Amino acid sequence: MDTVLQISQRGVEMPESPIRKLSPLAYQAESDGVKIYKLNIGQPDLPTPQKALDVLKHVDRKTLEYSPSQGYRSLRVALTGYYERYQIKLSPEDIIITSGGSEAVLFAFLSCLNPGDEIIVPEPAYANYMSFAISAGAVIRTVTTTIDEGFCLPKVEKFEELINERTKAILICNPNNPTGYLYTQKEMNQIRDLVKKYNLYLFSDEVYREFIYTGSPYISAMHLEGIEQNVVLIDSVSKRYSECGIRIGALITKNEAVRRTVMKFCQARLSPPLLGQIVAEASIEGTEQYSRDVYEEYVERRKCLIDGVNKIPGCYTPIPMGAFYTVAQLPVDDAEKFCSWCLSDFRYKDARTPEGCAGETVMMAPAAGFYSEPELGRDQVRLAYVLKKEDLQRAIYVLEKALEAYRKEVMLAGK
Repeated sequence: MDTVLQISQRGVEMPESPIRKLSPLAYQAESDGVKIYKLNIGQPDLPTPQKALDVLKHVDRKTLEYSPSQGYRSLRVALTGYYERYQIKLSPEDIIITSGGSEAVLFAFLSCLNPGDEIIVPEPAYANYMSFAISAGAVIRTVTTTIDEGFCLPKVEKFEELINERTKAILICNPNNPTGYLYTQKEMNQIRDLVKKYNLYLFSDEVYREFIYTGSPYISAMHLEGIEQNVVLIDSVSKRYSECGIRIGALITKNEAVRRTVMKFCQARLSPPLLGQIVAEASIEGTEQYSRDVYEEYVERRKCLIDGVNKIPGCYTPIPMGAFYTVAQLPVDDAEKFCSWCLSDFRYKDARTPEGCAGETVMMAPAAGFYSEPELGRDQVRLAYVLKKEDLQRAIYVLEKALEAYRKEVMLAGK
């Protein structure tokens, strides 16, 4: 008699990505000739630095060999100079190169936490934190921030309500994905004091540090005094150099015991990507003008998207002070249903629609997937302003038309 093979409980609990779960609908729409304005994912449309592309084109190695498990020392030395620009003083030994920032998060959890240990995370939060916690057997406990308060950090009492004997860490993303919120000095001091009081790890995801749109200084977890041994910093070159595909990140800590443990996992996965490290190293020096131009472009894109969304009747988004995302509230009862409908059913056409195109639509990430409770964020979406301004303007216009059609065809019709 045939028996059904069982999927692991870990696999059952693993959530789908709110960023990528609607991709099958998008693939079908594109195959039907629909033009999609993709605001769902943090994939910049800006070119990678030419210097890095040139180095990649002229790789003259005879063998594409394994690299050291901790990454090439030359890359780690270059990164110490990069962090020095932000008043973060490191040695190359403090830095471990990983296969993207994602692997850095996973290895941090695996190295610092036991199954059942708890991590406190402000939400909405990057959805993959939950996935990595499940992989490590850890538990995410959330403190909720609200769109009405601009996603500012809750008071310390909200954190302390969650702290118990299983609490081992606090995780922050600064500037924040998905909200674009930037933590203030006061908020960072609040986190520092909690970490110190309860002797917790502080996992700090800082991959968007280049994108800060305020005169306030950038406060890294590495700047906080008195918790140097508690901090594990997560980084990546994906966003700042438009190099998502080379999969190069870093785990950084002054805690030697943590580094020794992380190295065991690094050795088990052998080495980070060889070609990715070559490209990343070439991107660090001599690209200052590139970084300034990219920053100025995102300043303009942010204004374009935020102003445009807030002009749509019933829509609201606070002004993000960092990263290149915002969470927007829409006049819909179920944002995931609306996002799916935009891809499966909605096709907008007018005189500006490209000739031969079956129609235009928008792709967004339903924000409920960035919260722990399914009822939170039901009328919200995460938008990434990673398209050129002309495309953002068109995307906003198409979004407004989609909302008008959805209200008539679905909500008022009771479908």
